[in-house]
Amino acid sequence: MNIRPAELSDLDAITAIYNEAILTTTASFDLEPQTREERLQWYESHDPRFPILVAESEGPVVGWACLSRWRPRKAYEGTAETSFYVKEDQRGQGIGRKLKQAIIEEARRLGFHTLIAGVAEGNHASLHLNQSFGFEIVGTFKEVGNKFGKLLDVTYLQKFLN
Repeated sequence: MNIRPAELSDLDAITAIYNEAILTTTASFDLEPQTREERLQWYESHDPRFPILVAESEGPVVGWACLSRWRPRKAYEGTAETSFYVKEDQRGQGIGRKLKQAIIEEARRLGFHTLIAGVAEGNHASLHLNQSFGFEIVGTFKEVGNKFGKLLDVTYLQKFLN
């Protein structure tokens, strides 16, 4: 497996993986698949300070991770939110773990102070993975998302990098 910075040519694969998660999981609270144009706007909102990484397995992109601005105000610039998504038929093979490790290392290299992760109710694998990397639960917002006909809690975790 190879993990590298995302390129514009990866956008279709990134979009497909994200749309699969929208339709089948609570990992994203988007409700409708996104168009390539919508994901292009998202892609272009990332820059060297807030990178996107992709994982390739024998050629095709099978997952991606990113750092995103946690809040837009300048005082939050030492904090980033982490996200990662893995193609459904590739889950359970350690790809998410490798992406999470790579994005944490990238955040350290970029000088971030702390990382945030939000995990929707029922996503035990993501919660466990984040905790295995030292993310600690800092709070839960109750019934803040409505997906698949159910009100869902979101638990937030935090990891200090220094």
